[in-house]
Amino acid sequence: MSPLFRDFSLTSVTSGLLSAFVGFSSSFAVIVQGLKAVGASPAQASSGLMMAAVAMGLAGIALSLRYRMPLSVAWTTPGAAFLATLQAPEGGFAVTVGAFMLAAALCVLAGLWRPLGRLAEAIPMTLANAMLAGILLPLCLAPFRAMGLIPEIALPVFLAWAVMARVNRLLAIPAAVVVAAVLVARGLEPGAFALDHLWSGPVFVMPELTLAAVVGIALPLFILTMASQNVAGIAVLKSFGYTPKAGPLISFTGMVAFLSAPFGSPGVNMAAITAALCAGPEAHPDPDRRYWSAIIAGIGYTVMGLGAAIAVAVMAVAPPAVIAAVAGLALIGALTGSLAVSVSQPTGREAALTTILITASGVSFFGIGAAFWGLVAGAVLYALDTRKSRRLAAADAE
Repeated sequence: MSPLFRDFSLTSVTSGLLSAFVGFSSSFAVIVQGLKAVGASPAQASSGLMMAAVAMGLAGIALSLRYRMPLSVAWTTPGAAFLATLQAPEGGFAVTVGAFMLAAALCVLAGLWRPLGRLAEAIPMTLANAMLAGILLPLCLAPFRAMGLIPEIALPVFLAWAVMARVNRLLAIPAAVVVAAVLVARGLEPGAFALDHLWSGPVFVMPELTLAAVVGIALPLFILTMASQNVAGIAVLKSFGYTPKAGPLISFTGMVAFLSAPFGSPGVNMAAITAALCAGPEAHPDPDRRYWSAIIAGIGYTVMGLGAAIAVAVMAVAPPAVIAAVAGLALIGALTGSLAVSVSQPTGREAALTTILITASGVSFFGIGAAFWGLVAGAVLYALDTRKSRRLAAADAE
C-alpha cells in the first residue's frame, strides 16, 4: 500500500469534515454580503462564493499533499467583512475584481520578495488589529439592530448562538444559521424559493482598476490578508510543531487567489482558526499523519463550493436584517480578539483607538474608504507616540 494511503485515518476524516463545515457555514454569509456590497449581482455573488470555496479547497489539498503537513487554506473572512462596509466603486464590480487581483498579486510578491513581506509584517499588530476592529464593529451591531426590526427571528437566532457558544463555540454559528433558515422558511409564501436556480456556474468578470480602488480596496485587503490571516495561520501551524517556509505558502495561495479573482472570489489565504482543527491532536495522535485532515477539509470545501448557489438562493429570500444578523454574530469572535490585541500595549493605545474610530465611522475622502484613512492616522500617531516613549526612556537612562 502507498505510504499516502497508510497515513489515512477515520479521525482525519471527522476532523477534516468538521473543519470544512465550520469554515463554510460560519462565514459564507459574510462573503456574500461583502460581494453584494461592492456591486456583485446575485449570479456574480454566487460565482464568487463558489470559486472562493473551490479555490481554498483545491489549494489546501495541493499544499497538504506537497508538504505532508495539515496546511489548511481559507477564504479571507476579514477581507469580506471589510468589503461589506464599502459601497460599489465607480465602475462597478469589474473595478472591485481588479482590486481583488491586485491584492492577490501583492500577496504573491510578498511571498517571493522578502522586503515586501517584511514591510507588510512591519505594520504594528496593534494597528492592523485596530483597523480590523473598526471594520467589524459596525457589522457586529447588526444582530442587535435586527432584534428591534424582526425580534421574532433575530432573538431566537441570537439565543441559539449564545447557548451553543457555551456548549461548543465552533458550532455556535452553524446553529444560528440553522435556526435562521428554519424561521425564514416558515414565513415564506409557497413558490418563493425557486428550485430551478439552485445551480449557477462561474461568471467571468473582465477586471478594471482605478486609483481609488487601488488605495481604498486593494491595499487594505492585502494588509488584512497578510496580518489577519497569513501571519496568524503560520503562527497556528508553528504552535502545533509545524515549521513550513512561509514564503512559498503565501505566494501559492496568492496565485490561487489571483486566478480565481476574475470569477468574483475575494481571495484565499492560509487558514487561522480552522487550521487548529486539522493540525491538532484530534486529527490524529501522530503529527506526521494529520495532513489527511486538511485534505479531507479541502474536499469538503470543494463539494460545498459547487453547491454555493443554494446558499445564495436561501439568502436571497431571507430578510436583509437576518443575513446581517447572522454575519454579525459570525464576526463577534474576531472582533473580541482584534480589540484585545489593539489595546494590549500602553504605547500607541490612543493611536489604535483612533484607527478603530475612523475606520468604524465610514468616512470617505477622494473616493478612498475609511479603513485606509484610519490606518494612516493611526500610523502617524503611533510613530509620534513611539518616538516620545523612546525619548523619555533615553532621558531616564541618563
